[in-house]
Amino acid sequence: MGETIFSKIVRKEIAAAILYEDELALAFRDIHPQAPVHFLVIPKEPISSLDAMTQEQRGLLGHLQWVASHVAREQGLSEGGYRVVTNIGTDGGQSVAHLHYHVLGGRHLSWPPG
Repeated sequence: MGETIFSKIVRKEIAAAILYEDELALAFRDIHPQAPVHFLVIPKEPISSLDAMTQEQRGLLGHLQWVASHVAREQGLSEGGYRVVTNIGTDGGQSVAHLHYHVLGGRHLSWPPG
């Protein structure tokens, strides 16, 4: 997997509004928010997409889901609800080849999304 903007954020070469960090994951505000609350959750390990995950990385996937819900609660999204999305590949709308979850909330989110 090549170098991405998220790799640079993990290494602190590019600044980000970090909401959560541990040894496995990072959550930070999206620079182009699509909702009043919009943050990303990424693994520190470079994985290109959900489709590229291995069986050995199942625990990491669960941890990323926990981070998404933990930060969503901290951001006050639990009562009204929120959406968690990951895009996979060009047709899925993935623009950065590093697994990331978008967590959006703070307003009513319509369906279908796009």
